[in-house]
Amino acid sequence: MKITDKKGVKVTPEMIGLFFEDINFAADGGLYAEMIENRSFEAKEAFGTPGNFYSVDDNGYAWKPYTAGGLDKPRMQYIMGTPLSEANPHYLRFTATEAGQGFSNKAYDGIRLHKGMKYNVSFYARCVEYTGNNFIISVNKDGKIYGKASVEAVKAIPYIPFSDLKIDMEQKDPVISAQIEKIKQLDTEKMSRCNDWIKYDVVITADNDVSGADFTISLDGAGVIEFDLISMIPEDAVDGIFRRDLFEALAAIKPGFIRFPGGCIVEGISLENRYRWKRSVGELKDRKYIPNLWAFDDDRSKEGWDVKRPDSHYGQSFGIGFYEYFILCELLGAKALPVLSIGTACQFRSTQLVTSDSKEFDEYVQDALDLIEFANGPVSSKWGALRAQMGHPESFGLDMISVGNEQWESKYVDLYKRHQIFEKAIHEKYPDMKILGTAGPFLDSPITKDGWDFYNNEFKKNPNTCYAVDEHYYVSPQWMYDHVDHYDDYPRDIAVFAGEYAAHTEKKENSMESALAEAALLTGIEKNADVVKLASYAPLFNRIGHSQWKPDMIWFDDEKVYLTPNYFVQQLFANHVGDETIPMDGQEKELRKDGIYVSLSRTNNGETILKAVNVNDSEYTLPLTDYEDVPVEAIGHAWVLEGTGEIPDGMPEITDVRQTNLQIIGDVTIPAQSFMVIRF
Repeated sequence: MKITDKKGVKVTPEMIGLFFEDINFAADGGLYAEMIENRSFEAKEAFGTPGNFYSVDDNGYAWKPYTAGGLDKPRMQYIMGTPLSEANPHYLRFTATEAGQGFSNKAYDGIRLHKGMKYNVSFYARCVEYTGNNFIISVNKDGKIYGKASVEAVKAIPYIPFSDLKIDMEQKDPVISAQIEKIKQLDTEKMSRCNDWIKYDVVITADNDVSGADFTISLDGAGVIEFDLISMIPEDAVDGIFRRDLFEALAAIKPGFIRFPGGCIVEGISLENRYRWKRSVGELKDRKYIPNLWAFDDDRSKEGWDVKRPDSHYGQSFGIGFYEYFILCELLGAKALPVLSIGTACQFRSTQLVTSDSKEFDEYVQDALDLIEFANGPVSSKWGALRAQMGHPESFGLDMISVGNEQWESKYVDLYKRHQIFEKAIHEKYPDMKILGTAGPFLDSPITKDGWDFYNNEFKKNPNTCYAVDEHYYVSPQWMYDHVDHYDDYPRDIAVFAGEYAAHTEKKENSMESALAEAALLTGIEKNADVVKLASYAPLFNRIGHSQWKPDMIWFDDEKVYLTPNYFVQQLFANHVGDETIPMDGQEKELRKDGIYVSLSRTNNGETILKAVNVNDSEYTLPLTDYEDVPVEAIGHAWVLEGTGEIPDGMPEITDVRQTNLQIIGDVTIPAQSFMVIRF
């Protein structure tokens, strides 16, 4: 292979990024470090299939009574009336008949504690009547306590009628006189505070390791207490929000951007179920809980109103909302790429929409404008002020936004008109904002061709119409090998965003078979960096035992993170992005005949980066010469991804990346069935 001194095309530093959707318990029960499940007593159970679905309140889901010894069970009621927040109106009214009674949370797959680690617990409570003095917070399993703390209860002041009347003490009923005398002895400021919701904070230190345990709040006396928004977060959570090991896995990729919050959840199974960014910001108590779209079964072959998935209670608490997504991007040094609804529910699941000439549609457009103000606006603006109030007065520097997800033009969805309306409104106020469009859910489809025809024709009239078009493809490994040159002949006016892609084997496994195909495709994407500006594998996360979709890049359970071969492909590409490509003048096409897929790039300081995929069952020796046909002699570094062939039942193939120093004397050897990155 001849490495020329020619210059190719510029590579955007943010080319390889992440796509985050709350699927497979990616947010609640995943990246969001919250350990309590259904913390606000707003859980729903999802039933039915697309076009035939509904949800039922199940406010006590994940909670159960707790008793020590032979005590009677306490009473647990899920009520409304005077809530902590109108956004989440239900709360627990707990009645204990004796000391030692309480209530427990199963916490997803159970609480896991690590000896010596501290956990921050908070909750809101209101004492209606309480004879005890403390709330006892513990983590327990099989009668053994693994961590415990207590906090003093703020007692309620009983209501006393006529307390606000000024009556001559000598001329009135003695009962009323006694009540007024009692009021005089009270601290009125404390009285007002005690009859409202009080927030409690306490720290539990783990006495020992445990898994599958319960979180419990118990009382040391009889009484009636109301509870809401109960939380437990490990002290090592990044920024108090993100589960550390999952965050570190993302950080190791060094992503150029993050596309969020989806995916189909942007649109919802119905418009009511869609993701509304304004409901995901502000105080946690005011973020309205909804059932997750992925709680509903999407198998249309199933019939009946009682169809449900195993995780039919899967919900969205929005503990990770749009503010937290922007924080995540900032912490990872990635650009933010939010995706907004264009007024249609998920086209795979529903025909529900608002018409593009309605006042309701105008609200969707305004949401986009307000989001940009929330991200970038001055603290004197309405939404910029909220951002500052939440702790970030500085702009997030948002410079691109995606309009729609997997929509296509149809007899009832006027996608093109909607895009034009969004584009005009956004650019009138924010002329430098990059707007991304959508080309539907498939490649090699008439709807994709029609979409591109629209964007290309629109570009001739308005070059600002679209920065990049979002393409999605979940395809076989062979498709990827056959389409490595897919972008060679694309027009260069409008860029491509490969927003969701993955190789799906017959068994939908995360294996070297799929990872090598994805690496091969990425060599073609990198070669065409002048048209493919952004690319992200999908989906990102999968909590083991709670999957709605496979394969996925990162698997995890309550303790461990399992990095897939597909993860390492993304990491290696993102960690070794050159500043410009090196033209290969057709050499790459010849090498593909031998089962070798390559890309070449160069950094601004002259370092060469060679990425090579060998799909053969034997190693391959690749001769290297410079532009004068002189054999390359250099000292460099190599990173090699190889599989073990070991795929534990239901798990990703076990793989790792081996890093070595490399002396190049005229050639390099690429191991069989491997992906290799060489820098020299």
